[in-house]
Amino acid sequence: MSDLILAGGTVLTPKGLEETDVRIRDGLIAEIGPGLEGDETIDCGGAWVGPGLVDLHVHFREPGQEWKEDIESGSRTAAVGGFTAVFAMPNTDPATDSGHVARYVSARGTEVGLVEVLPVGAITRGRAGKELAHLDELWAAGVRVFSDDGDVVADAGLLRQAMDYLAARGGVISQHAVDVGLSSGGYMHEGSVSSLLGMSGIASAADDVILARDIRLVEMTGARYHVQHLSTATGVDLIAGAKAKGLPVTAEVTPHHLAFDHTAAQTTDPAYKMMPPLRSEDDRAALRYGLEIGTIDIVGTDHAPHAAHEKEVPWEHAPNGVLGLEWAAAVVNTFTDLDQSAFYDRLSVAPARIGQLDGQGMLLAEGGRANLTVFDPSIEWTPSTTVSKSQNSPYFGLPLQGKVVATIYQGTVTARDGIAVS
Repeated sequence: MSDLILAGGTVLTPKGLEETDVRIRDGLIAEIGPGLEGDETIDCGGAWVGPGLVDLHVHFREPGQEWKEDIESGSRTAAVGGFTAVFAMPNTDPATDSGHVARYVSARGTEVGLVEVLPVGAITRGRAGKELAHLDELWAAGVRVFSDDGDVVADAGLLRQAMDYLAARGGVISQHAVDVGLSSGGYMHEGSVSSLLGMSGIASAADDVILARDIRLVEMTGARYHVQHLSTATGVDLIAGAKAKGLPVTAEVTPHHLAFDHTAAQTTDPAYKMMPPLRSEDDRAALRYGLEIGTIDIVGTDHAPHAAHEKEVPWEHAPNGVLGLEWAAAVVNTFTDLDQSAFYDRLSVAPARIGQLDGQGMLLAEGGRANLTVFDPSIEWTPSTTVSKSQNSPYFGLPLQGKVVATIYQGTVTARDGIAVS
């Protein structure tokens, strides 16, 4: 039985921040205190030590689109980014709309063993928006978060049925809140850049009208509701209003909506094409502030790999989506003003709570599971490569501050200094 020591970091504990060491043994945090020695030591001087990062929104593409990403490559990418748990979206082929597919995703993640992979169940069968998926089967398979991500559940009556069913059980509806009619035919944010390029735009209202509708359904049903990839200032206000009423509503923002606004799309590089699109600078500022004050609960990467032959085409023909897992922590540290406690809250504690995860997102205490991330907020670096199967990153060449030093999952080091080691 070997001991791993995390030495000299600023450790986030239930008592607050402590400059101390952490001993990891047999998958658990065995001891927290100064002057510890063991078989292997990671120097954490100047770094933050906290719970492993948790992502409520990734696309690992397996089953059915493994040429973009699979659970093994996605897990490796997550580990390098500091993540110890991820929620895999159901827009696979077949969709995760029944118990056996959900169990396959979970088992495959366990087999790979680099990160806990939680399947998100589809709300509707085949994600087609016509009838409910096998919610009972999915629940029995351990699914607690449900989404048709990639598409909105447009039928309010059908969504209400799902909300009623899941409200009684405590499940979470995770909504891709973009109106079909208002976004149809659009390629980027409706604004000065779309006008300059002569491209059809997507109005901010496309997000806002669905979010407002869904909040009303939450009032009717009491269901737990999580809005994905919030992109507008009005959306932030709607979330604040819902929370002021005491509704069980949470929200996420992506790293790319924190880092960029719609002017990046002026390059027509499809690495900046996503849904919802990059919005105005005012929207971006509202998102950053909303995350800082806690109106927006978490960061969700919406890690969406696409192969080169799919993405390296003219803007109009490129699929939406960008990579995010490897750089999320650095992007958040670079573009927001979060201290260590808030950083781990938005990237670990809160997403684990929303996703109803045990053993993840826990402040460090003796006897706790050793799912940890060491992050140095002072390292300056510029990404140029990825361990993903795909390359569609908007962060290549972007100077960032802060880097994941080490990721520990179930007591085992899974990544060090940008390299997966297990």
